[in-house]
Amino acid sequence: MPLHARADNGEVPERATPQGYPVSLAQMQQEVGKRFPRRYPVQGILDLDLQTPRLQVLPDENRLRAAMEVQATGPALNRLHQGSFDLDFKLRYEASDRTLRAHELRLARLKFPTLQPRVEEMLNLYAPRLADQSMREVVLHELEPKDLAMLDRMNMQPSTITVTPKGLVIGVELK
Repeated sequence: MPLHARADNGEVPERATPQGYPVSLAQMQQEVGKRFPRRYPVQGILDLDLQTPRLQVLPDENRLRAAMEVQATGPALNRLHQGSFDLDFKLRYEASDRTLRAHELRLARLKFPTLQPRVEEMLNLYAPRLADQSMREVVLHELEPKDLAMLDRMNMQPSTITVTPKGLVIGVELK
């Protein structure tokens, strides 16, 4: 199955849309919304509550971005503090449960405008682990058994995942 649409002259247009199984940004946003909010304690000092990420497509990088709001509370803080961070990532297919999951995570710095700089620095020490825990196991989409059964009958399987302006396209290849 060709992965790119071809023009009449046989050349691949510059912004060709790959062919395959489409997954919209709205479908992924709905799926990720089932798994948030989440709470992460930081060594008994404070709790970080992550709200549902807002997903964005980054087609030029073949990545997704999750803009996340976070609240920090706990014994080390005298009140609730609102913050945020952005995380972008690629996707991988997990055959064991037919899901798309984040990998190759890149985290932007945690930002807490109302925290003292040294407290914000401490939180940023935990930020990579927090990002990894918060998104690595989050399912962004689950392929339906009927879709995989059809692929299986054709001796095919999911392969590349391409981020497009509208969402994703999951390519297929021969087994």
